Amino acid sequence: MEDKIYWIFILALPVSCIAWTVTKEQIFKEAQVFFSNRSEKSRYMLVRKICYMFTCEYCFSHYVTILLLIITQYKLLYPDWRGYLISGFAIIWIANVYMSLYNIIRIDLKKEKLIARQQEDKLKSDKIVVIDQHS
Repeated sequence: MEDKIYWIFILALPVSCIAWTVTKEQIFKEAQVFFSNRSEKSRYMLVRKICYMFTCEYCFSHYVTILLLIITQYKLLYPDWRGYLISGFAIIWIANVYMSLYNIIRIDLKKEKLIARQQEDKLKSDKIVVIDQHS
């Protein structure tokens, strides 16, 4: 049983990585813009919902998890369809915790870079003023 619990945390890693990359990273920017526009402007509700799936990391993680469960045949607690269901929701939840933590770390790093850049610009402007005063 401990093996099964351990594997939830491992299987959630590729789910979070794929879901985040497809929905947030620059490499898929064109697809994100396309699906975002279609999810907002399509006349058909089904098209809007399907396209939205590719813009939301939480939504997309469900479909990545389904694919992963098909590939791995991982089941938790029960050996039948109930095991798939329980493991699916457990993996999705943990993958989204991973993505939330990753997002918090990214925001902190961006904030630190911004503060460092502002301090650097201030030092440069102070240095220019000091040099001008000596001229």
